[in-house]
Amino acid sequence: FVNIKLIMDTKPQQSNEILIEDRLYDITGFKHPGGSIMKFYQGSGDATEAFNEFHARSTKANKMLRALPNRAAPHTEGQTAETERLQKLSREYAKFRRELEIEGWFKPSISHSVYRSLEIIFIFALAVFLLTVNAKMFFLPAAMLAGIGTGRSGWWMHEGGHVSITGNFKVDHRLQEFFFGVGSAMSASWWRVQHNKHHCAPQKLQHDVDLDTLPLVAFNSRIVEKAKKNKFIKFWIPLQNYLFGPVTCFFVATFWQIYLHPRHMNRAKRYNEMFCVALRYLLTFVIGKYLIGASIGAIIGFHFLSVAFGGSYIFTNFALSHTHLPVLDKDKHAHWTEYGADYTIDITPHWFTNWWMGYLNYQIEHHLFPCMPQYRFVKLAPRVRAFFKANGLKYDCRDYFAAMHDTFSNLKEVGEFVSAP
Repeated sequence: FVNIKLIMDTKPQQSNEILIEDRLYDITGFKHPGGSIMKFYQGSGDATEAFNEFHARSTKANKMLRALPNRAAPHTEGQTAETERLQKLSREYAKFRRELEIEGWFKPSISHSVYRSLEIIFIFALAVFLLTVNAKMFFLPAAMLAGIGTGRSGWWMHEGGHVSITGNFKVDHRLQEFFFGVGSAMSASWWRVQHNKHHCAPQKLQHDVDLDTLPLVAFNSRIVEKAKKNKFIKFWIPLQNYLFGPVTCFFVATFWQIYLHPRHMNRAKRYNEMFCVALRYLLTFVIGKYLIGASIGAIIGFHFLSVAFGGSYIFTNFALSHTHLPVLDKDKHAHWTEYGADYTIDITPHWFTNWWMGYLNYQIEHHLFPCMPQYRFVKLAPRVRAFFKANGLKYDCRDYFAAMHDTFSNLKEVGEFVSAP
């Protein structure tokens, strides 16, 4: 007689299954609330750390997971040294995370959250104040301040997307919608879906959406290899190291504001986000027209100038931690901790750098523990460095200006690749 159960238990992971904590879950027909990110782990790879980190504050996610058809993952005798190494790394990482959780590292700080929120409001208010004093004299400084406010709204909404402002999903997502909508005129839900893909597979080809940047920028020659004969790319990409900060970032931010994000909000019926974005434009018009007495042309000009400053501020700083690093082939996997070690860098801690980058100069720590309040990374970094050393992982921390040099040198090198015959 054939033991059907035994056959099923020893059958390797199938294309409709994902592996989480030594169990294979059949996700046929399952619609993931967070988008298509599960496809990254279908048929191969281990989604354990990704699932646990993104759903650490959710009891609903675990209930939904357990309700799916599942079976024990087959174990083969004589495991390879690499398999044993990865299993040991998972155990050590889980132990480290449990220690941090017991010690309270994942608990949000209400006082810090209030400070970060009020800071953004103050920056925008200061920009308005300068315009009321002398709109002509302070037009440029006020636009720069509004751009910084837009960028810092982006840093702060990032925490809301990771549920590290209050620790409550609904509250943090509403706060994210408010600050990203009113502060940056963009869609929080669009960002969440895209950004989580980046977190699951940073620098992985056809997985990390932050690599899908053509035609305006290419961070790696493999991204642009098949498109280098395109006339626009042939013209634009060789100039990208000059255009990225002042021009490309503005184009991307404007495209997001006037097309990509409105389209998503309309399709997904995100009415809360529509309201927040509309409030941003209404406040801009009312303050400009009735408080400052500016013309429609001046209001529009001020808006786009602030978008240029804001886009350059946040996109350039985001680029420092990943874009110049190697990429991973689409059919290969890395351990959760190795994504942080090999495809992410930290920027040397300094009080101003910490503030300027919204604590996301600690990208290694953030990729390990995405739902941890980011201000805690300042004190956590030495322990992560020790954990990496104990487990044979690289801890790459670079000076801010060295990382800036690496980023723009990489843009230049990719541009030279495109211009070469």
